Amino acid sequence: MFTVTEGAAKEIQTLINQYNNPQLALRVRVLAGGCSGYSYDLAFDDQLQANDLIFESHGVKVMIDDRSFKVLDGTELDYVDTMLGRGFTFNNPNAKSSCGCGSSFNA
Repeated sequence: MFTVTEGAAKEIQTLINQYNNPQLALRVRVLAGGCSGYSYDLAFDDQLQANDLIFESHGVKVMIDDRSFKVLDGTELDYVDTMLGRGFTFNNPNAKSSCGCGSSFNA
């Protein structure tokens, strides 16, 4: 399971609307790299691949390839907007540790 909070869904929908393409979904991937081993990658995509899993929360679709899903299973994507900054955050129960800057993790 992969879930998106209501706040993250609103931000995703706002971004999709800027592209004027209602077929877009958020593609979430895990890439090797970063100082802790893995990093998250977010992009918009309208091409479903054979190994993609589709999740829908609060009206937005998320595509995750089966390899990335092994590390993302159980994750919640959130969006925060605070005085210190704003952006998407991952609450990933599979992440054993993360780097100081928060951009990469170890699973």
